[in-house]
Amino acid sequence: MGALDGRTALVTGASSGIGLATALAFAEAGARVHAAARRPELIEQAAAGRDIVAHRLDVTDRAAVGALAERLAAQGPLHALVAAAGTNIKARRLEQLTPEAFDDLIALNLTGTFNVINALLEPLRAARGDVVLIGSVSGAWPDRSGATYQASKAAVHAFARGAAFDEQHGVRFTSIMPGLVDTAILENRPEPPTADMRAQMLHAEDVAAACLFVVSLPPRAHVPELTILPTNLQALGRTT
Repeated sequence: MGALDGRTALVTGASSGIGLATALAFAEAGARVHAAARRPELIEQAAAGRDIVAHRLDVTDRAAVGALAERLAAQGPLHALVAAAGTNIKARRLEQLTPEAFDDLIALNLTGTFNVINALLEPLRAARGDVVLIGSVSGAWPDRSGATYQASKAAVHAFARGAAFDEQHGVRFTSIMPGLVDTAILENRPEPPTADMRAQMLHAEDVAAACLFVVSLPPRAHVPELTILPTNLQALGRTT
């Protein structure tokens, strides 16, 4: 018996990295998974033979998010949502930021998260389901991620806390805050990490395991936030 047998989940940002790893982990645990991203063909390639349905979705497009929510509602209950869509940019230093870049990052990392939660809250409430938001330790500690990325992740974390308070008798909200994870988003760093540093980072599968853990808990238990760090790169509070 899988931990998620009989449950249905939606994972956004599922074409690569943490989103894809989470979709695969949930399917392995027995869930029927709807995996959404701007590049659904990458989901289809990685998920061949698994109970995963790929959807093309831009989470900043509210009409598209609403349309997907209606399709899912017509197919039955929704037990879990993992909001993993997010990005960063190379020109992230304060003196480099443009208004357009700021707006784009906030739209995807924060507003896109709200869009999917807003569209799916009622079916999640009906199932007394789970919402897992993929944040970052950079939302709580200064690092090299850039002011806008850090602001967006801090806001995601605060949103999860406020939503969990509002939903004390309904949906469980959890904020997962990883440290450095070896995913494609690191290529957007001004200076991509070395192979030696990558070897010490978390893998996307590690964060997916954290998502599976919080969703698998019995209804009486709730993990509102979970920080997961690479053992050899524990850098909370370090500014260098």
